[in-house]
Amino acid sequence: MTKSIFSLKNMICFFLAAILTMTLLTVNIGVAQSKKEVQGNKSSNENTTWVKRQLRAVWIPSVLNISWPSKTGLSKEEQKAEMIKLLDEAKAMGMNAVVIQIRPTADAFYPSKINPWSKYLSGKQGENPGYDPLAFMLNEAHKRNLEFHAWFNPYRISMDTNLEALVPDHPAKKNPDWVVSYGGKLYFNPGIPEVKQHVIDSVMEVVKKYDIDAVHFDDYFYPYPVAGQEFPDEELYQKYGAGKFESKHDWRRHNINMLVKEVSTAIKKEKSYVKFGISPFGIWRNKSSDPTGSDTRGSQSYETIYADTRTWIQNEWLDYVTPQIYWNRGLAVADYEKLVPWWENEVKGKNVQLYIGQAAYKIGTESPPAWMDPEEMPNQLKLNMQYPDVKGSMFFSVTDLLANRLNFKDRLSQDLYKYPALVPTMPWLDAKPPKAPTIHTALRTPKGVSLVWNDHPRSDATYYTVYRFKKGEKIDFENPQHLIHTVRRSSKTSLVQVYTDKSAKSDEKYIYYVTAVDRLHNESKPSNPKSVKDK
Repeated sequence: MTKSIFSLKNMICFFLAAILTMTLLTVNIGVAQSKKEVQGNKSSNENTTWVKRQLRAVWIPSVLNISWPSKTGLSKEEQKAEMIKLLDEAKAMGMNAVVIQIRPTADAFYPSKINPWSKYLSGKQGENPGYDPLAFMLNEAHKRNLEFHAWFNPYRISMDTNLEALVPDHPAKKNPDWVVSYGGKLYFNPGIPEVKQHVIDSVMEVVKKYDIDAVHFDDYFYPYPVAGQEFPDEELYQKYGAGKFESKHDWRRHNINMLVKEVSTAIKKEKSYVKFGISPFGIWRNKSSDPTGSDTRGSQSYETIYADTRTWIQNEWLDYVTPQIYWNRGLAVADYEKLVPWWENEVKGKNVQLYIGQAAYKIGTESPPAWMDPEEMPNQLKLNMQYPDVKGSMFFSVTDLLANRLNFKDRLSQDLYKYPALVPTMPWLDAKPPKAPTIHTALRTPKGVSLVWNDHPRSDATYYTVYRFKKGEKIDFENPQHLIHTVRRSSKTSLVQVYTDKSAKSDEKYIYYVTAVDRLHNESKPSNPKSVKDK
């Protein structure tokens, strides 16, 4: 009987252990499956985009009046009102930077001694709009604490082939031997040394005169190939490249490489803190052409527009690169999920930050159908967060975001970019933070909590961050949910700063901290804590 009872107990224990093992195995499988689903599951509500540092930028194109001004011939007051609305919307969506096209077609959105006034302002090339649009845009962007990236197109002259339509003092008109007609447009020929210098001079005119945060080039270098047309530069190749390079293609890449290198050098020599970034086409080379290329089958910028992005990154001629990965996850010829890690590997160990160019213009379109999924873009942003060297995103374009297709604009402001984020630092440019400020007052008023703080007398602060904690909450400055606002410094000479927290609840007890941040986003130590006092 005792033996039977013992055997029965053993059997019961064995049976229970087996059940427990199976249960744990099932749970573990379920957890693993859940983790996998969170990465791409449409129903997952977990937000993985709330981080303290992340570039969030939007492109604002001016060519063909895509985004601003909305059309030519508007009064300066109307143009200003449109820009203010765009900047307000960008801020409301959670952006911390704008990339505004100020030289779309060898012209200028600013008074220039080199290039004529853009026709996309008044409708007539060379006509003064009655104010300085770049100075205005720059001032308004900085008021909202948005970084300003000045976007240049280096070689494009016009969107048609009518050279005679250009104003008499246009550089192309004065130097017709610089000009190439190709694919229905006019371009400066990248193979001419004087053209390279003209582009550098155009960039540096702006860098020297304006307090911009960055110079930005897009993906237009040599023009994209047109079927049946050869870019006409054989004579130039014989003059400058034959015998020095193995092929015309190598010579063309060299021309672009030298432009990128020399622009970078000139910018840093003038203002070491001004960033230089390029947003290339999303495919450098396919694996079929180069074993180290991406697992894609699309157009290759290395061969088509002679953009050797890898060389720019390896030589650290750029401060950031923003590949235009304008394809959906799972697309056979160019899979977003394969391209993001490929680009991350390209910048690894280099003083070059990686942002992803996001195809906001495809949201809600039916070709391919993946873009009709309201979770496609949110899941792209969540996928980015799996790669530490992806430091943020740029969206093309502001017009497409404002269209709010599939409610993506609302999704940004209410969810994905719900809390502010600081622009990532670039330690190779500057790693010294400002001194901490001192809060004097946190006073509850009918409009909210009024904060008054003093900056350090020798501070180089450009703006301030305001942190708010409920009494008893863990003090964690890395949690973006406590970063409630960034405040631009009122003036370079004023030490006293004022901000009203209008979102503060009247019955809640808060503790506030403030930090000072310089123009390259190095952040000071926190100020003294200040509890709210009732008036």
